[in-house]
Amino acid sequence: MKGKVWLVGAGPGDPGLLTVKGREVLEQAQVVVYDRLVGEGILNLIPQQAEIIDVGKRASNHTMPQEKINQVLLEKALEGKRVVRLKGGDPFVFGRGGEELALLAERGVPYEVVPGVTSAFAVPAYAGIPVTHRDFASSVHVITGHKKAGEKLQLDFKSLARLSGTLVFLMSVSAISQICQGLLEAGMKPETPAAALQQGTGAAQKKIITDLEHLPAKVQEQGVHLPAIFMIGRVCALGNQFGWYEKLPLFGRKILVTRPRERSGTLSRRLRELGAEVLELPAIRTELLENSQRLTEELERLAEYQYLVFTSPAGVNLFFDELKRQGKDIRSLGSAQIAAIGKGTRKELEDRGLICALMPEIYDGKHLGILLGESCQTGDKILIPRAERGSAQLIEEIEKRVSVNITDLPVYRTVYEKPNELIDEKKQIENGQIRMAVFTSVSTVRGFAAAVEGLDYSLVHAVCIGAQTEAAAKKLGMQTETAKKADLDSLVEACVSMAQHLNIQEADDIWN
Repeated sequence: MKGKVWLVGAGPGDPGLLTVKGREVLEQAQVVVYDRLVGEGILNLIPQQAEIIDVGKRASNHTMPQEKINQVLLEKALEGKRVVRLKGGDPFVFGRGGEELALLAERGVPYEVVPGVTSAFAVPAYAGIPVTHRDFASSVHVITGHKKAGEKLQLDFKSLARLSGTLVFLMSVSAISQICQGLLEAGMKPETPAAALQQGTGAAQKKIITDLEHLPAKVQEQGVHLPAIFMIGRVCALGNQFGWYEKLPLFGRKILVTRPRERSGTLSRRLRELGAEVLELPAIRTELLENSQRLTEELERLAEYQYLVFTSPAGVNLFFDELKRQGKDIRSLGSAQIAAIGKGTRKELEDRGLICALMPEIYDGKHLGILLGESCQTGDKILIPRAERGSAQLIEEIEKRVSVNITDLPVYRTVYEKPNELIDEKKQIENGQIRMAVFTSVSTVRGFAAAVEGLDYSLVHAVCIGAQTEAAAKKLGMQTETAKKADLDSLVEACVSMAQHLNIQEADDIWN
């Protein structure tokens, strides 16, 4: 049985620029063949069970020759697999997509092309440079500056110099001096605005606005390297006026988010909206305890309880999923009042049509216990479905205040996640690419430590959701900033505060 191949354009790096169709196809892939220019946030979307093949294509450093890549796509498809060829940018814009389809077409293997957002347009947009503008340029021309070592560029500089539109050069770092010299000799004015844009749409984005005559010297002086694009044309002068990405409060920050995979989406989105490049490193995951006879028994007598207490969103989801699996629904709860430890847990309950009657102002076990202890009546029955190793403070605070019957029911356990082998987070922290990490529980701190064992943790600036999480991070030697409240808004505010502190610190280091 023949499989199928999808050529998917991954865009310039920001996972928000991956198309909806591209993401849908990627998430169903059985084999993924990817380039090094694919953004790390997109690599994190690859299914864990998929076979992953790194073909490592980058200028002057091809892990696998193009002919071999074509053969791999064919072989995997003939095995009956769903194969995704994941390429930076757009597969048909200097991406050799046509070459990769030729062999598939010859052998009758079905394929689709999922266009991507090309860096030729997206990177300038993130730098505030419109590739066309009614007052400056009515056309845009995308040109490859790639050449083989020792060979001259095969470009018609006279024709390019006569164009009144914007010139965008891809894959041109090693040839930029020849390009600029060729355009100058062909008659283009030395004062023509020009720009170098490196690692666009990510935390390491760099923008140089200059002119044609001085572009090569600026590139050499500032050490511009791949991936980078070059622009020549009057629109480049707008880069300083229209720049927006670098003005966002978290621009320039690559932030690790350690929440469980199923809980990281909203936080990651909020941080990206503020300019951060987010790398998700799910440090933990939750799993239902197997063969829990106690859980089965308690689900049979839910109506006996006056209070049902949830201490995490995971607990809500696992509890009610198991309730449904056993053929029951919320009618089984009887008249029990429901308590939750915080906004995230309350939202999960509300999404299931349940109203949370009790929630403390401070979102931790101690204050939830105080609230319950002051609300319950003597003899009430309380069911607490939660993690296998839940905090003792919750029950202690209840029992200090009232005599009740408490059933502390272990429903799930927390398991440390295996690190994504495609991304070396430890190395990026050590070389300063990543300085910030967000922790939403003590477990995420411990899971992170297990994932980057041997790291000098003082290099990590930890943004923590509460005092207990902060204590765990400090114990490892991390520098910390703690949210004023244990909710998402406060956590994001703490990230901005930490980033501002680091910006000041780094500016001082430069001047000193």
